[in-house]
Amino acid sequence: MSGLVHDHLKEYAGLPVVDWPSPAEKRRPAAAAGEAAWRIAADTYDSEETWPEAFARFTAAVDLTQVRALVVGAWPEAYEEGPGPVVGALLAAREQLPALRALFIGDMTFEECEISWIVQGDLTPLLTGFPELEQFGVRGGNSLEFPAVRHEKLRELVVQSGGLGADVVRGIAASDFPALTDLDLWLGTSEYGGDATVADLDPFLTGTRLPALRRLALRNSDMQDAVAAAFATAPVVARLDEVDLSMGVLTDKGAAALLAGQPLTHLKSLDLHHNYIGEDLARQLREALEPAGVRIDLGSANAESYTEGDTGTVWRYVAVGE
Repeated sequence: MSGLVHDHLKEYAGLPVVDWPSPAEKRRPAAAAGEAAWRIAADTYDSEETWPEAFARFTAAVDLTQVRALVVGAWPEAYEEGPGPVVGALLAAREQLPALRALFIGDMTFEECEISWIVQGDLTPLLTGFPELEQFGVRGGNSLEFPAVRHEKLRELVVQSGGLGADVVRGIAASDFPALTDLDLWLGTSEYGGDATVADLDPFLTGTRLPALRRLALRNSDMQDAVAAAFATAPVVARLDEVDLSMGVLTDKGAAALLAGQPLTHLKSLDLHHNYIGEDLARQLREALEPAGVRIDLGSANAESYTEGDTGTVWRYVAVGE
């Protein structure tokens, strides 16, 4: 899962995302219950129903035993209220959802609620309540909590944010996910609550946790140079297939650290798109990795920076902030 937040998810868990109609829409989606990732939402502003009410309409019309993937869209007042009622409604229906394997919470565009404004909460009861889940995703880091949890089946965990709290990063790092192959964290910036440090990432980088991990994405960070330097010597890299350091403030300093560090030629892909790397270092990265068959994504052009006229200060930005 990648990309920005201008559009809703189009695909999730290998299934097309299909919107469940609002009460005003006089139609029924054509998809069979198990052939879609069902997106259920209530308007953020002036909604005519609550999210649990929208979900109740869904449960009354669809064979829940066949549903494999759910995408939770907006809920009313998402910029002020967390998804407690959403979590409650899903947990109340868990016995009716034996086939559920993928769940995403907070699929909202910036027009519905800016990513840094989405109020979340403790969503780990969904992991304990659905022990067969294989994919779990969250958008929004505001008030997000993630106490350490164990889940035997989870293979993919994605947390998208404009700023991810250090306590959340530490909670994920302390969790036991023996089957997890794909971890994707958008670390964000301090302006929006992203106060994790590279030291908080150590449990992911040492290779002592997450024994099945094959793809590690630590991206959208304003400390991307430091993250890249840590990757350059991280023991976990030797057993990874894919590394993603994209969407952040990655400069020549971080690129040079990657080039000077351990070999990366065993990787299938290295994603560095949205960066501030100069042409010379970009060329060196391609020359070092592409002949070995590594797919390296440096983007079509450098991310745009801003130079303050009075002071000459250069401002660089992550791809997703507010």
